[in-house]
Amino acid sequence: MPAINESLDSRYIFARDVTTSLTPTETQKVTLIVAGCYVIAIAILWHVPYLKLLIYPFRLLTVGFHEMSHAIMGVLTCATIHSIKLDPDEGGVTSMSGGIPWITLPAGYLGSSFIGACLIACGFNTDASKVASLVLAVFFIFTLWWARANMLTWILIGFMSGLIVLFWFVGQGEALRYFVLFIGVMSCLYVVWDVIDDTVLRKENASDASAFAHVCGCCPSQVWGFIWTIIAGIFFAAGIIVGLVAFKQSAAEQKADASHFLPVPHASSGASSLVPSLISIAGAVFASILLGF
Repeated sequence: MPAINESLDSRYIFARDVTTSLTPTETQKVTLIVAGCYVIAIAILWHVPYLKLLIYPFRLLTVGFHEMSHAIMGVLTCATIHSIKLDPDEGGVTSMSGGIPWITLPAGYLGSSFIGACLIACGFNTDASKVASLVLAVFFIFTLWWARANMLTWILIGFMSGLIVLFWFVGQGEALRYFVLFIGVMSCLYVVWDVIDDTVLRKENASDASAFAHVCGCCPSQVWGFIWTIIAGIFFAAGIIVGLVAFKQSAAEQKADASHFLPVPHASSGASSLVPSLISIAGAVFASILLGF
């Protein structure tokens, strides 16, 4: 009998801990509200003519995540990556030879979902968002290497890099946190709407889902599109859950932590002049590399 009581107590404590971990703090509630507003705003801007131009660069960025995911899984399955291309119509293509199509074809949408979930989780914390930005910088470098002949990719990544540098200096990185959260939400929603566009709205048979259906030969493209959409939703929820559990600091605590982790110089030390200087230097380096290609 005592053993049973101890077991019941341990289960109660575990359930209580889970409930406590998933209960959002006041700061997390704000983050969740902002994420919800992002979902609504992106849904509207994505489909309204002319207004969609406001998120055009970010849509292209999510396409870049998609193509980069293809390329990464191609490398992991011993494929040779020839190029990555983005076009103004918000499409993209990764040219590779070799690899395993069973893995590389679904990697685009699943990779976008995973990247989005990671960014959503990091969007709950300022220091985590800084780390995410550094990881994005590595992603940008590899993308530029594979897309070095594509001018649009260079312009896009230059623009996004400038925004990251700018937001890093606003509110001890708090603006960067919401920017990372926005990109994460955008990346997950991109999967949902692009799959619907590819498998339902478009008439031509040219998409990752249709190619994968041809390779596996067991289900039509709509089925695979539906499965990938469900997985994207699971990743989205997972990103929120990880953010709720891992980052319980208040806004004040995050600001204090951010002042010690990759800190931003204070205005008294010349930060106001440092920002334009850094942007100018980054622009000069970017331009010199671009001219070199």
